[in-house]
Amino acid sequence: MRDEFDFIVVGAGSAGCVLANRLSASGRHSVLLLEAGGEDDDRWIHIPLGYGKHFSNPKVNWLYKSEADEKTGSRSIAQPRGKVLGGTSSINGTVYVRGQHEDYDEWRDLGNAGWGYADVLPYFRKAEDNQRWSNEYHGVGGPLCVSDPADTHPLCEAFFDAAETCGYSRNPDVNGATQAGFGYNQVTQRNGRRCSTAVGYLRPARRRANVSVATDAHATRILFSGRRATGIEYLRGGERQSARARNEVILAAGAFNSPQLLQLSGLGPATHLQALGIPVVADMPGVGANLQDHYNGRLVFESAEAFTLNDVVGSPLRKLREGLRYYLTRKGFLTMAASTATGFVATESGASRPDVQIGLVLYSTDKFGDTLHPFSGFSILVRLLRPESRGTVLVKNADPLDAPVIRPNYLSTPKDCDVLVAGMKIARRLVDADPMCRYVARAHEPAQPFANDDEWLQYLRARGGISFHPVGTCRMGSDAGAVVEERLRVRGIGGLRVVDASIMPMLVSGNTNAPTIMIAEKGADMILEDAEYSVKR
Repeated sequence: MRDEFDFIVVGAGSAGCVLANRLSASGRHSVLLLEAGGEDDDRWIHIPLGYGKHFSNPKVNWLYKSEADEKTGSRSIAQPRGKVLGGTSSINGTVYVRGQHEDYDEWRDLGNAGWGYADVLPYFRKAEDNQRWSNEYHGVGGPLCVSDPADTHPLCEAFFDAAETCGYSRNPDVNGATQAGFGYNQVTQRNGRRCSTAVGYLRPARRRANVSVATDAHATRILFSGRRATGIEYLRGGERQSARARNEVILAAGAFNSPQLLQLSGLGPATHLQALGIPVVADMPGVGANLQDHYNGRLVFESAEAFTLNDVVGSPLRKLREGLRYYLTRKGFLTMAASTATGFVATESGASRPDVQIGLVLYSTDKFGDTLHPFSGFSILVRLLRPESRGTVLVKNADPLDAPVIRPNYLSTPKDCDVLVAGMKIARRLVDADPMCRYVARAHEPAQPFANDDEWLQYLRARGGISFHPVGTCRMGSDAGAVVEERLRVRGIGGLRVVDASIMPMLVSGNTNAPTIMIAEKGADMILEDAEYSVKR
């Protein structure tokens, strides 16, 4: 493999695969895509089964017992596998949600010209090949397949009816004119198969002679000439290697690894880096700050009917039938998103926009990632959409193979606590409504109602979880604390950009995969525009 390219992209995740495709499409530019993980596995990875999103890997094997299962008798729906091409888009719940129009208008109003809703909508549409809609909000013909769920479910229908009973409307398109309301999630699938960015974007790009992909290549630091990035140093096969970028180095390593690599390379809080013996290239306190994620509470119920994923996984015969159903029809649990049905609601009467997301999950477990309950069960997930709480990501030493220290600070503001508690109460009211309560045999967790908000909050702190939607650690902005400016160039540094979820100044009101793909689509256009301007100049 040659060691000089026009563009070097670090990270073959949701954003990096998009960049590799778009930057190489004209044939005029050479692209190196570095990925710390390995190749994907076509035998397994593209089965959607969103219920495995909380696992660290996508290899779906719940149709079969693993060796550990044979010994312990436990039931699992995933097996450890590691990083893969496509990143989160290859292992997530396949839910396609963009967030609210106001999210992007707020980005613009924070000093990021060109990032309002009207500016980003064309990039959502450009990415999309929507099965149902082709209109002002949705596109067709893009690399990302977006479809309606292959199946409905009686519990989902009861969920929608209960919402209407409680005064909430149905909404067939939460990515359209308004987000508020309840409906089935659209999914990044086609014909029952996951459409990751590795499939939709990278697979066609790899056929091009001007694209090189290096897997098992762990970036260790950015190389500089003065205050200009000139290349990347990385470890591959135990050997230290480097590659030179004629135009730009582009970080697309995500909200944890992009700030980690910047800090290891001398861009970050100077006092912290100096204490670790890392030479400082630029004092940038914002690198690793502003960490945000969606914090969730959940309610767990034993179902009065045996029609949940728990029942399928608990029965060898039903597992076999479900596998055959998927093979023959591309329907069933193997095609369903992590949260099959969803609703966006405002916790305060008269509020202009939703502040919590309530999702129905057709399985139950004591902890996401653990084995499923032996009884028929389902869960209601309540997501705090726009947290005020902020955390940090900081390297703990100069070793690029050590994970950074992540301090999320969830529920650290009164408003976050109040909104999530209110959302939990709304969710419980939905389940207690007539259309849904007939499917509830008993409440499993919490087993008894709480007497006051303090008890709800104590429960949330003890039993809440996250959505794996980290963003914000390389914040875009026009102020001195921002890491990148509106064209995603690292402030004060030449030849270096960040193009991934870490640039979000504020977390969007929903799942983050579709917005991350949009960011990469828009980022690619800006990179190519600047490259063209540089040539003409």
